[in-house]
Amino acid sequence: MKNPIQENTGSEAFLKPSVIILLILVVAAFGIIVVKVGPLIGLAIILIPGLFFFLNRLFNNPQFGVYMVFLAGFTVNGITRYLGDYPFGLSIDIILILTYIAIFFKEFNRKMDWSPATNDLTLVALIWFTYALLQLLNPEAVSKTAWFYAMRGESLYMLLTVPLVMMLMNKYRNLNTFLYLWAIISIIATIKGVIQLKIGLDPWEQKWINAGAYTTHILFGKLRVFSFYSDAGQFGAAQAHAGLVGTILFLHTKLFKERLLFGIMAIAGFYGMFISGTRGSIAVIFAGFFIYLVLTRNLRMITIGTLVGISFFVFFKFTTIGNDVYAINRMRTAFNPEDPSLLLRLENQKKLRIYLTDKPFGGGIGSSAYWGKRFSPNSYLSTIATDSWYVVIWAEQGIVGLALHLIILFYIIGRGAFLSMFRVRDPVLQGKLFALNSGILGIMAASYGNAVLGQMPTALMIYSSMAFLFLAKRIDNEIKESETELKRLDNEIGNQTNLK
Repeated sequence: MKNPIQENTGSEAFLKPSVIILLILVVAAFGIIVVKVGPLIGLAIILIPGLFFFLNRLFNNPQFGVYMVFLAGFTVNGITRYLGDYPFGLSIDIILILTYIAIFFKEFNRKMDWSPATNDLTLVALIWFTYALLQLLNPEAVSKTAWFYAMRGESLYMLLTVPLVMMLMNKYRNLNTFLYLWAIISIIATIKGVIQLKIGLDPWEQKWINAGAYTTHILFGKLRVFSFYSDAGQFGAAQAHAGLVGTILFLHTKLFKERLLFGIMAIAGFYGMFISGTRGSIAVIFAGFFIYLVLTRNLRMITIGTLVGISFFVFFKFTTIGNDVYAINRMRTAFNPEDPSLLLRLENQKKLRIYLTDKPFGGGIGSSAYWGKRFSPNSYLSTIATDSWYVVIWAEQGIVGLALHLIILFYIIGRGAFLSMFRVRDPVLQGKLFALNSGILGIMAASYGNAVLGQMPTALMIYSSMAFLFLAKRIDNEIKESETELKRLDNEIGNQTNLK
């Protein structure tokens, strides 16, 4: 007798009229729901099964949450162009917190091992967040709501991301997965950017441009490509970051597949930077490769790299070669001290200097830039363009906050350099850590021109890079232990063969 469970396939079910009718009714019902309540609710209904799958995977394997945070970081800002101006950025906070809850339940019956995260990086992240908390007492602050939204990018994400990466991603394979994921998404981002440039914008992107983004993204009739990022500035900086890291990884990787992937990552990253029309992103390249040459301690490479850097500087500063190419002409303005944009920024900084003379703790987190305009549009700081990440910190948290922030950043750079140079024995791992350290300094340099350090996805890439740098010794020991174990097994096999 035929067993219907064993013999019938899933596709055969769709041959039954009753199943076809049911499917049509479900689709029709869903269409009516979308028409009545809007596409966002309809999308939410579709995503409910995905939500159950996500929670199942997360609570079985909290590491899954870290990867989902990375994916959300790359897409969460750009998705507003398609689904409306909803606070999708809060999804990153939710995933981070859910991941901590998942860790708690997974380790419920045993003592949680916090040792990978108990180091000076977590400490400085906690110090920086504590300062942000104390900003709630700042008498100049005008909006607690603005504080909540702004402090997330300025300090909370660092505090939440760093321990998670060190607890859940402290193996060599995790570092490699992080780099592979970064490479693949960056390549896809450039492909999307090329589509925008060569084929054109989709209807939602065009609507976003028409709504006002054209003032910053259409210059001299040329599109500043933004891919699926929040804007061209973030896209350019992120792709320059990927290009820098990909180049260094390519130079230090031995496996052919990795060299191929990171080589494509480098080319795609630099091309993405090029078509974004973001002038400040070139600082990522100059600063990042500078510290890389220092880290290598190779006099020949330092000499060659310095000559190449000088050549690029001379090309942009003292020649007009390529001026007919929009992207080159746009980049060249970054080397012009009389550039109107630069002069305006310096003028705004003079105004801020006068305003902040008697305000050592600033005007309060969230009082300037986007959040200031949204929650306190009539306040003085919201009327002055800050542009630079460091100017944002200075304006909102004062000279005290800016000094503390810079001390923490340079401590992390210095400590990361020391660990990768003098505490790591594996040359391939050392090269990967050099790439991460160079990327951090490169973004720090670019953040003087644009507030990219606290924006997605750059913030997550930077905080994760910091965590891997401080895991250097642990990962290096793991590699050496694996090599020792392989040698032991080889010796055992050799001895057994000789006995036979």
